[in-house]
Amino acid sequence: MSSVSVMPMHSEPVSSERSPILKRAVHCPGDRSVDANGIVGTSRVLQEAMQQARMVAPTDSTVLIHGETGTGKELFAGLIHELSRRRGGPFIRLNCAAIPEGLLESELFGHEKGAFTSAIAQRMGRFEAADRGTLFLDEIGDVPLSLQPKLLRVLQEREFERLGSAHTVRVDVRVIAATNRDLSELVAEQMFRADLFYRLNVFPITLPPLRDRREDIPCLVRHLVRNAVARMQRPIRTIPDEAMQTLIDHDWPGNVRELQNVIERAVILSEDCALRVPRLLRERGSRSGGSTLREKERDFILEVLDETNWIIGGSSGAARRLGLPRTTLISKMKRLGILHRDSARLSAAARASLPVSQGQPNFQRPSCA
Repeated sequence: MSSVSVMPMHSEPVSSERSPILKRAVHCPGDRSVDANGIVGTSRVLQEAMQQARMVAPTDSTVLIHGETGTGKELFAGLIHELSRRRGGPFIRLNCAAIPEGLLESELFGHEKGAFTSAIAQRMGRFEAADRGTLFLDEIGDVPLSLQPKLLRVLQEREFERLGSAHTVRVDVRVIAATNRDLSELVAEQMFRADLFYRLNVFPITLPPLRDRREDIPCLVRHLVRNAVARMQRPIRTIPDEAMQTLIDHDWPGNVRELQNVIERAVILSEDCALRVPRLLRERGSRSGGSTLREKERDFILEVLDETNWIIGGSSGAARRLGLPRTTLISKMKRLGILHRDSARLSAAARASLPVSQGQPNFQRPSCA
């Protein structure tokens, strides 16, 4: 069996004859420079996006990064910050979808003591914390309409008032926003203000999904395997060709984040110093020819739910692993027909064959601990 070698990350000595072969096998031009900020790949579509990031970085222009979940939007925002004149200042992150609507204004702009029931002290918001630096607003499409005028004002005038205060605070902040939603469609549906969209969309960058840059997968796999081996002290030495091909052929609806999770699981499960692709991924790969994107997304969510014992929320839950808010994951599960542990594995054909008189099964909420 031919295989691709990976540099061992444990303390076991390596013979001098094998060492050069391992080093050559590990070398990957996409995993090459510090200023790449952890972004790995040499594909044309990825390099075009990185070139755009490098072009806009020295300016103070607002950047809007488009991309599916798991494509590396935060990494690109970090790259822009590191290549900007603000690199000595703070890089502050906020996932707008992860904050309850009633608390988002305070999170962004801060509040005064007594501004609301639990406001027991004055609190600085993310805009103040990012002064003279960069503020990365992920999932910007989830900002409620009621808060969008205040966000527009701070982008245009660089000033705002804390919640519960009449004092105007001025800041010098560069904003990078990101979304996996089509903001122009949200504007058409009157769910997002057109003027805010135009103010954010000064310099748009679109990140390619992993399925559109499959040539980067071998470099990414080696990079992720080395990181996982170093972190978990597992003696992985080789990546068999068939394992690598399975990883290349998979469509990765969760993109690099899904690949990272699969590699971590593979490193844990692997024996004999060779990386083994998880069984469920192999099975999905063997039948992927007839699968729709919806079916692949459903299978991926089911796999993660199985791994977390159907726990959705919390630090070890499925939502955290998928990089989604808990409510978003529950909504996706309902949309994809994932009802509960026992009925989730029913195929679409099996579900369609159930008598109509049986009605719709009740949604049994998994544990959110």
